[in-house]
Amino acid sequence: MASVTEAQIRDALRAIPAPDGGGDIVARGMVTGLVLKNGNVGFSIEVDPREGAKLEPLRMAAEKAVEELPGVLSVTAVLTAHRGGGKAAAPQPQAQGHAHTHQHGAPQQRSAPGRTPVAGIQHIIAVASGKGGVGKSTTAVNLALALSGLGLKIGLLDADIYGPSIPRLLAITGKPDTTPEKKLNPMQKFGLKVMSMGFVVAEDTPMIWRGPMVMSAITQLLREVDWGQLDVLVCDLPPGTGDAQLTMAQSVPLSGAVIVSTPQDIALIDARKGLNMFRKVDVPVLGIVENMSYFTCPHCGGRSDIFAHGGARHEAEKMQTPFLGEIPLDIQIRETSDAGTPIVAQQPDSPHSAAYRAVAEQVWRQLNDQPLRPAPRIVIQ
Repeated sequence: MASVTEAQIRDALRAIPAPDGGGDIVARGMVTGLVLKNGNVGFSIEVDPREGAKLEPLRMAAEKAVEELPGVLSVTAVLTAHRGGGKAAAPQPQAQGHAHTHQHGAPQQRSAPGRTPVAGIQHIIAVASGKGGVGKSTTAVNLALALSGLGLKIGLLDADIYGPSIPRLLAITGKPDTTPEKKLNPMQKFGLKVMSMGFVVAEDTPMIWRGPMVMSAITQLLREVDWGQLDVLVCDLPPGTGDAQLTMAQSVPLSGAVIVSTPQDIALIDARKGLNMFRKVDVPVLGIVENMSYFTCPHCGGRSDIFAHGGARHEAEKMQTPFLGEIPLDIQIRETSDAGTPIVAQQPDSPHSAAYRAVAEQVWRQLNDQPLRPAPRIVIQ
């Protein structure tokens, strides 16, 4: 099968007239964020938000025009809200991101996702941080492996659309295939079922997407993947308090969130923001993990509190939330993560793996102690 090119895709989209009749959607600059990877196509169509609800036929026509090109395997098109006059609108929490993935031979019509559970998954938990660089993804991977070590069926969703790192941390390459029902099969490694945007786009490809596209992508990664039966789906969220976090809270009934921070004050300020955000949207905070808590010299055995120590424990006490444990700053954790063989998988009997297991045991205990919750109702003031 011949490979499709971006030029061919744009040529096909030139057949779609702009909604006001003044040229086509390409000539009017309405098509943005075009992504092409191994026959899988994604793009957004920028429209006036006041017209968004009426322009679903335009989105579907654009999808169909690209879908018919030789070499196209799937198409994801999103309506992105813009104010009139061509200037971008600030992302609104109520923005409607209509995203559908069509596979050849089986066009599907999907309703907008509701705040309902994902079939087959008992608990969904978010691993979050107020800022980047605190080791959140490493914590998420090792937490998922530690939960799996308790005999549970675990999935891992990399919801960091802009900077997916789970494929590197687990050394997973290739792309997922599809089921007969046109869902994606998750990749598998170390007994985990794994899904990431990094499996769809190249590692060095920047995701220049606005909020509605991010929200649509996360929704698809949640609901258009054949997760099977899972006890827990661990979601590695991007740092901060933005679209991804709100999408998770709006889309599914999260059983809880784990906040990752380092001990120093600047990280704790942002961790506090993340914790308060989950509380505002009625998501239970399962606790705080202090990552890079201390450093033990491998030569002399001396201990150094490089980023201070105990700050996360103190913050947990102040915020009246559980303190889940301390994870040291250690070269073995870094080396095993860089090699794609996380320490809980490679060295399950090490003290560091025991620290992650202790966190996992507390998380699982809390999940069993709390009743299953309905999805929160988001109120924007």
